Amino acid sequence: MFVKVCGLSTPESVRTAAEAGADAVGFVLTRSPREVTPDQVRGLLTHVPPGLPAVGVFRHEPAADAVAAAREAGLAWVQLHGDRSPADVRTVHDAGMKLIRAVTMGAAPEAFDNWGEELLLIDATVPGSGEAWDYGSVRAKALGGRTWLLAGGLDPANVARAAAEAGAWGVDVSSGVESARGVKDLAKIKDFVRAAKSAE
Repeated sequence: MFVKVCGLSTPESVRTAAEAGADAVGFVLTRSPREVTPDQVRGLLTHVPPGLPAVGVFRHEPAADAVAAAREAGLAWVQLHGDRSPADVRTVHDAGMKLIRAVTMGAAPEAFDNWGEELLLIDATVPGSGEAWDYGSVRAKALGGRTWLLAGGLDPANVARAAAEAGAWGVDVSSGVESARGVKDLAKIKDFVRAAKSAE
């Protein structure tokens, strides 16, 4: 089970995620209680082990702006939320970067097509709510053998069951490992990674 821990903002949380066995870490470079600046990310990257993917997360910014901010932060991966197009995928790839494209369960059917992104992230219809949802409903999307991440309302207690219900290749967590909005709980990070990995 591929595990991405997102919304990290302190050296301790980055180190904890890496040491717990996370497969990727995420930094929010868009308006959010978890927002960090490119300069902050550069500092946090010194705590990311070599070879561990570090992802810059963006919401509605144009793809070119996201690429520029990610490059300034020293990142090679971009995660794009919001209303996107195949052209956005090309913009990221033309910059030599890799892409996680996020869609919500309420997105148009064509949004679930393979546009060439490295990973697809499937979130709740209302992303950011932190509430659990009908994870098994993802199976109706017929994603086949694609590599994709399940997100939205996941926490240490439900991640194994949710991943199994959805048939997920990987999972992404942010609010589910926090003690308060935007404040990561190091014990919850460890518990989440352990629980997700146990679902394999």
